[in-house]
Amino acid sequence: MNRRLLGWIRYIAGLALSLFLLTHAGGLSRVSGESMLPSLNHTDILLVNKLSTYINKPKYGDVVVIRSESLGYSLVKRVIAAEGDSVAISDGIVYVNHNPLTELYSIGTPADMAPQQVAAGYVFVLGDNRDPGASLDSRSPQLGQVPVSHITGYALVKLLPWGAIASPLS
Repeated sequence: MNRRLLGWIRYIAGLALSLFLLTHAGGLSRVSGESMLPSLNHTDILLVNKLSTYINKPKYGDVVVIRSESLGYSLVKRVIAAEGDSVAISDGIVYVNHNPLTELYSIGTPADMAPQQVAAGYVFVLGDNRDPGASLDSRSPQLGQVPVSHITGYALVKLLPWGAIASPLS
């Protein structure tokens, strides 16, 4: 009888651990729309690392999944600047701390944007498709700068279709 009970306890503990890992350590996310072209396409499936949200702070170039409470859905965007950084767009070039970014992963020509300071506890995100109106990102007052607490995971790789996610040359 004790052996049987021990077997059930192991089974339940394994099930609980699996459920925890699935919901808190990793997951899947689907790309919707064309705001991350050319890096990610509409309907791409991403493997997402959720565990890093508890350990690491977002940094330039990270592709993140953001929970937007005001919109009611999640977004996939690229971190361009972190707290304390200054971001501006001039003549189609994105500047962070007055330095132009080398962005071989992006397309389009973004509209000019006056410099803004990224607030403490926030990040500035952009879609890789920089054409005006192609991406709902931190340039839009509808989204604005994103609280780090709203980042639900970091995209690791495209599962469908299989492939790496373009990253910056930093």
